[in-house]
Amino acid sequence: MTTPPDQPDAELLRQMRLGTAAAFAALYRRHQGPLYRFVLLRCGSADTAADIVQETFMGLLTGRYDYDPLRGQLQHFLFGVARNLALKWEEGRRRHAVLPPAGADEDEEDELDIASEDDGPLGRLLENEAAEQVRRALSLLPPHYRDPVILYELHELSYQEIAAVCQVDIGTVRSRLARARAALAKRLQALRPASAA
Repeated sequence: MTTPPDQPDAELLRQMRLGTAAAFAALYRRHQGPLYRFVLLRCGSADTAADIVQETFMGLLTGRYDYDPLRGQLQHFLFGVARNLALKWEEGRRRHAVLPPAGADEDEEDELDIASEDDGPLGRLLENEAAEQVRRALSLLPPHYRDPVILYELHELSYQEIAAVCQVDIGTVRSRLARARAALAKRLQALRPASAA
């Protein structure tokens, strides 16, 4: 049985719970990309992002994460689950902190490729360099500042939606977003090559 791609999330969830694999596949195709990009920027590791996205969707499929459509959109629920899983991952990582091998951050440079296929090689190079600078600056922000920036600037969620995902009040979202923007601007200025200043 095929499922039309334009069905609302609530209907796809209902079908998924009845055992329709095509409904789960449609939900996955619809939400996997934004969720993966969020977790990748949040954690900085493609492997970790893939694992967290997989665990998020498996929890949705098995009912381990109980989504209530009356409490908000599915995408925001999935962002919240992925954020909580990322927090657990970071907590475990802090407990078992080991110094990274020399040059480890150079190995991950290709993880966030947002260049357009229409640009020439120079355009793609400049876009990749700018994206890498933003990714590095984001990674230096504390997680509680990083989440609002990613969700607001890259996923265009409202303050209220971010508050629901991060489980804080709207005032906290506003202040964290303002502080994160200031810190991000300062970090991007520090990462800028001396010749560009």
